[in-house]
Amino acid sequence: MKQVAHFHPALRFLHWLMAAAIVAMLFIGVAMVATVSSLHALLVSVHKPLGLMILVLAAVRLWLRFYTAVPPLPASVPAWQRGMAHLSHWALYAMMFLQPLIGWAMQSAAGYPVSLGGSFVLPPIVPVNNDWYAVLRPLHSQVALALFITVMLHLAAALFHALVLRDGVFDSMSGARRR
Repeated sequence: MKQVAHFHPALRFLHWLMAAAIVAMLFIGVAMVATVSSLHALLVSVHKPLGLMILVLAAVRLWLRFYTAVPPLPASVPAWQRGMAHLSHWALYAMMFLQPLIGWAMQSAAGYPVSLGGSFVLPPIVPVNNDWYAVLRPLHSQVALALFITVMLHLAAALFHALVLRDGVFDSMSGARRR
């Protein structure tokens, strides 16, 4: 593949769309489990389809990631940071797949359907089982926390590259042209 200075426009669009969706989803999830008010049903009705959207977009994004050229990191980035960058990106991809799948499995184990708009119901991916639910429920929270921490570290690194190093790493995903 040829060398490029920026990620493909579709990858950049999906990156920012998914960043907003994931941050929204994390906050909706916290609000959902912290409330017993009438908002709970609304939050759940947003949480489930948003989780499925993230799962589908993660698959599209991963496919695009493998079939489009990506910009290299600058030579000034030390090898250990390159390794951490690659590791954190793959960890983010893994969690973008795992978190919605764990949520879907958790709902299946509890006997709750995952519906999109009421008429389209996803099939259960595990049988109804209280033991499975007892494992999946805290796992869903733990992966959410790991995802939040990883997203915050990713954001910190992006801002460090944008505001301190000004080495073009942030620009490759924002689409900005280097000065």
